[in-house]
Amino acid sequence: MTMLHAGIALWVVVHAFPSVAPARRAALQQAMGEQPYRGVFSLFILAALLLIVFGWMSAVPTAVYAPPLGPGLLSSALVLAGLILFFSSNFNGHIRRILRHPQMAGTILWAVSHLLTNGDSRSLALFGSMAAWAVFEIIMINRRDGPGTGAETPSGKFDIIAIVIGVVVFGVVGHFHQALFGVAPLSI
Repeated sequence: MTMLHAGIALWVVVHAFPSVAPARRAALQQAMGEQPYRGVFSLFILAALLLIVFGWMSAVPTAVYAPPLGPGLLSSALVLAGLILFFSSNFNGHIRRILRHPQMAGTILWAVSHLLTNGDSRSLALFGSMAAWAVFEIIMINRRDGPGTGAETPSGKFDIIAIVIGVVVFGVVGHFHQALFGVAPLSI
């Protein structure tokens, strides 16, 4: 599970850097330029994702706890809601006006859903870390940016767009979930 842990650690460090060290981030952006900085940031995120995926596949899971849920409607509904929240952060809709951090809230729902249905060591490492990271990010962003004001002049059409994207991604991931991860999310 070393590769999985390394990927999670890289993910957290790279994502936390702008919140924890905003002055250093600004200095790096100034020195490198905006686009090169984004490119390097993206490469680190890609490396983290590859480590997580290959680490997940190579890790031998061991039972840690008995999950209270199995795959089904409740866990799938949490994932769907999480995806909708995740994508709503990119649009100026009412969801973003009401929730200051819809992307992080969506990540938390996704992670909690998986923690409720998986009680093994690699699930606890990945989904537990992602939930903790999202909570940490909310705290750090609030500390860095101060009180939020919500979206400016939100439009319901953007909420609909986020919902449609969330449903489509949910459908695609749900369709391939069995082949990719060995579990059908709507097994009843």
